[in-house]
Amino acid sequence: MPPKLTPTTEEIDALAAKFETIGLNKAKAKDAAKSPKIAEPLKHLVEAFKLSERSVSDKQASLLVYFAPPSSKLPSDQERGYIIDKIIDGKLKSTDQVNAAIKYFEAHPPPVDNSAFDYECGVGFSITPEELYARVTSYIAANAVFDWSSLSSVIGGLKNTPDLRWASPLELKNTVEKAFVDTFGSKEEALAKLKAEKAKDVKKPTPKALGPETVQEPSTKTVFEQGFLGALHKPGGNPQIKPELRERHLTATGGQVWTRFPPEPNGYLHIGHSKAIFVDFGYAAHHGGKTYLRYDDTNPEAEEGKYFESILETVRWLGYEPWKITYSSDYFDQLYGLAVELIKRDKGYVCLCTPEEIHANRGGEKSLTRKACSHRMRPVADSLADFEKMKEGKFAPGEAVLRMKQDLESGNPQMWDLIAYRVLLSPHHRTGDRWKVYPTYDFTHCLVDSFENISHSLCTAEFILSRESYDWLCDALEVYKPRQSEFGRLSVTGTITSKRKILKMVKEGYIRDWDDPRLYTLIALRRRGVPPGAIISFISTLGVSTATTSIQVTRLEQSIRQHLENSAPRLLMVLRPLKVTIENLEEDHLSMVEKPLHPKVPEFGSSKVPFTRTIYIESEDFRLVDSKDYFRLAPGKTVGLFGAPYPITCTSYKSDPVTGAVVEVIARLENSGQAKKPKTFIQWVAEHAPSGSPIRVGETRIFHQLFKSDNPAASPDYLADINPDSLEVVKGALLETGFLTLAKKLWRDAVAESKARTEKALRENETGVHGTDDDTPHATSDQLVGKECIRFQGLRVAYFVVDKDSKLKFLEESDDVVPTLRDGDTIILNRIVSLKEDAGKTA
Repeated sequence: MPPKLTPTTEEIDALAAKFETIGLNKAKAKDAAKSPKIAEPLKHLVEAFKLSERSVSDKQASLLVYFAPPSSKLPSDQERGYIIDKIIDGKLKSTDQVNAAIKYFEAHPPPVDNSAFDYECGVGFSITPEELYARVTSYIAANAVFDWSSLSSVIGGLKNTPDLRWASPLELKNTVEKAFVDTFGSKEEALAKLKAEKAKDVKKPTPKALGPETVQEPSTKTVFEQGFLGALHKPGGNPQIKPELRERHLTATGGQVWTRFPPEPNGYLHIGHSKAIFVDFGYAAHHGGKTYLRYDDTNPEAEEGKYFESILETVRWLGYEPWKITYSSDYFDQLYGLAVELIKRDKGYVCLCTPEEIHANRGGEKSLTRKACSHRMRPVADSLADFEKMKEGKFAPGEAVLRMKQDLESGNPQMWDLIAYRVLLSPHHRTGDRWKVYPTYDFTHCLVDSFENISHSLCTAEFILSRESYDWLCDALEVYKPRQSEFGRLSVTGTITSKRKILKMVKEGYIRDWDDPRLYTLIALRRRGVPPGAIISFISTLGVSTATTSIQVTRLEQSIRQHLENSAPRLLMVLRPLKVTIENLEEDHLSMVEKPLHPKVPEFGSSKVPFTRTIYIESEDFRLVDSKDYFRLAPGKTVGLFGAPYPITCTSYKSDPVTGAVVEVIARLENSGQAKKPKTFIQWVAEHAPSGSPIRVGETRIFHQLFKSDNPAASPDYLADINPDSLEVVKGALLETGFLTLAKKLWRDAVAESKARTEKALRENETGVHGTDDDTPHATSDQLVGKECIRFQGLRVAYFVVDKDSKLKFLEESDDVVPTLRDGDTIILNRIVSLKEDAGKTA
């Protein structure tokens, strides 16, 4: 390749002159023309997008210079043009915003979701000095900041919160310093005081309180008393447009914390929902309050009865009992009445534009200038008449919508005349064909929160922009206004939670169903055997903040192991059995070995298992080639057997004549008292038909990560990212006979607990108030009991659970019947998680 020629002075001058036409001063234009990194890319932008013909300020021109080299990362001029338009229109004002725009297109190819782009890139962000100061002081109180030594960490922490990412760094720094002065005194005074305290060996005092309660040491607080949740307002602390609204609210709630968990019944809940459930139910319970389970059933086209049932069952499985079960559809009459009232107040209008026209009026794909709908100023009487026609079904879907008359000049797209009602002709799961119009989430959510006197409307951070419209609608109708507060979502790497994508995988046979244990839906985790307590405990350790929490799946699995460590009984199990014949025992030898079900938890009791001439060990516990760092069984080597009185030594072995694989080990029981104590012990199961040993497992399912990458959702073809080896099926595993007694006990205990808990829930709450017909979800004890309650550790193998496909007739037999496998019974096990040492056993 020939060397690149250095541009001549004349060429540099010509380029500089070209760059001056886009608003750069002479010095900046000359510098850009001289830079090999900038000159050609910027020249391309000037010519391709006719920048010389557009009105560009000096600051915008500097951003274009900055943007020119990185723009090569973008695959198309369409994307470059979109960002350039945003710069010249004054929407992207900083290099941070330009970088965010580039990253947005790296993850989201066109077509552009205008609102999402603006949110990710901070377009239209604004915050008053008063609001910024309030956010800073709230953060200081919530994070137990003690003195000026935390200044840098506080500034960094605030910069990383989603709602302050785009605040001016200088304004943020100055505001934090002011808050520190107001809280701790001047920096000089604080340092002098600290020196004096050290000299007197005085313990550091608690910082000055910033709220109604004194900040406590972090170690003494629960997750509900610190961070995001600790900084929430007190009941009644949310401002109202009229003081009597606050008084009526406090009278209704008695000053308690009232929350709600409001899922859409259009799919199964996933791991991310467990955090929302934990926050909604846990925060109210911590403060002695109440929580509604409210189905947000405003879209009959996507709702199915099975989702209603599953949601309640999942919430209860996680350990929470709703105070009341309600539905947005319970309030359809009230919502419709308020929609009429909104029109009468001239704050709502019926729009007859097409969806395409509405989109264009809101700025279209390129966020051009917004303009009011031609129907926005129509007479109130006309909108009332057309809204009545919508209700009567005289408009087809898409022909007419009711819109809120908000603020088209706002930088927040959630204030651009959102749709409040639309026409849908599908029958509703609960109301049948009565309604032809249905309220949207943006209209329904805040008003039903108001009807139910919610004190804390807790939701995930993607609804930050919706808070303004939430407040606007309550004030427009002069009803009680709950306070919406947003926390960060929980996501797990290496999985997909999109309903649409999971449904495609189910339909095309990549997974068995929504409860396939390789998924991270909560019904899948339940089937996999993950204890609900492990999920809740894990979430509580993560804390709750405004930032999204993305965790590695290995971290969740380690938390599950820790939970199971002292809660799962231990059984002898051989996953891939290898026959061992103990040559110095009689054919009919039998001794019973009693072993604890958990060495550290005596409450689990013990089991008795037979020890005979024929036993089975794990095939991995025998090898033909010995080595110094190998302590299990090999020719001439001795190994201990868990619980057995004596070790065994391999004397010979038999191999398959065709494959050469070892099929049987001949061993000697070292019962003479001469053998040394073995360096390791292995698991085993004996052959003894009279006692039903061994218990034969029909199928053991071992699950690996479903996707090959950590972020399959970002892949344009996520199906191609599926790991073809994510499911491993092992047949022929063996269990000790203690499994049958243990399984029956665990089942019986779970049934008794579920009945007691359900009776208590129905007595203390209004959970079952809607349980008057079979089509409406209500609390039952059956929701809490499934074969997943039978969990155990296969000693030295893994943690396992009985799958729901298993057939175990003895579970339903009376307590006085000895549990035995019957004809047709089959055991199917799922591996919950591996043991720590599974990654590489060498001993």
